[in-house]
Amino acid sequence: IGDVNQGFAGLQEKYGELRVTDTGIRECTIIGQGIGAALRGMRPITEIQYLDYLLYALQIMSDDLACLQYRTKGGQKAPLIIRTRGHRLEGVWHSGSPIGMMLHSLRGMHVLTPRNMTQAAGFYNTLLQSDEPAIIIECLNGYRLKERMPANLGEYTVPLGVPEVLREGSDVTIVTYGSMCRVIMDAAQELENVGISCEVIDAQSLLPFDVHHSIVESVKKTNRLVLADEDVPGGASAYMMQKVVEEQGAYRYLDSQPLTIAAKEHRPAYASDGDYFSKPNPETVFDKIYAMMRETEPDRFPAIYE
Repeated sequence: IGDVNQGFAGLQEKYGELRVTDTGIRECTIIGQGIGAALRGMRPITEIQYLDYLLYALQIMSDDLACLQYRTKGGQKAPLIIRTRGHRLEGVWHSGSPIGMMLHSLRGMHVLTPRNMTQAAGFYNTLLQSDEPAIIIECLNGYRLKERMPANLGEYTVPLGVPEVLREGSDVTIVTYGSMCRVIMDAAQELENVGISCEVIDAQSLLPFDVHHSIVESVKKTNRLVLADEDVPGGASAYMMQKVVEEQGAYRYLDSQPLTIAAKEHRPAYASDGDYFSKPNPETVFDKIYAMMRETEPDRFPAIYE
């Protein structure tokens, strides 16, 4: 069937079982086979069905893949690309977003979080020209989108470590990635309706992160910073804050305390709306950013809820 979302559908018939190979659902073994193939000069792409189950392969990724070039002074390379999907969308079992866990464990690998499948394709094309290992986390809500496909899809590339401005604004800079891009864009439209202009930035790449320090240039303009994601509090949003506020020196330009917006510290409830209320949604994003603006400009932004 070509994986749970049928992204590989038809490829085994087209290219044969030696190039597109079925495996057992044993994540550590899948990654180990991929590392072995990469060390032998191949360019494997291995798939882990859901981000939740990456934990079973994290040890071998951290100890045998991420640090391989470092341990061998560049003498050995394993250009393995790991493909998975995630963020909070499919209920209590398949809605983990443990990005912080990966960022702390996988230094030496690229960790990429495209907001849709076109951006994901661009990352795959970029990585296939590289000799470095990476993981691409496709967003589950991206499979439900219709997108304009580039005419040069096979050559289309997305640079690593370069954020993209999705919406320009002047009052607050919001940095996010992956599935949250749609949520933030919806909230930004609602905030625009009450006079708050949001600059929305898709980080796209967490390792490396904003190599040209472009986010701080946005903060110089807006003087406010919000970092949003679907990880637990203290996860990837805290990592991004350290990068922007401390490393890029954005604290110099802030008129308000920087804000992180993260998911709840538990899995989604079994209810049909469990995903929606376990992670940031447009309403909660609106409320938090409105409160941020009201703190410094109460006359301009009066209380909404009495």
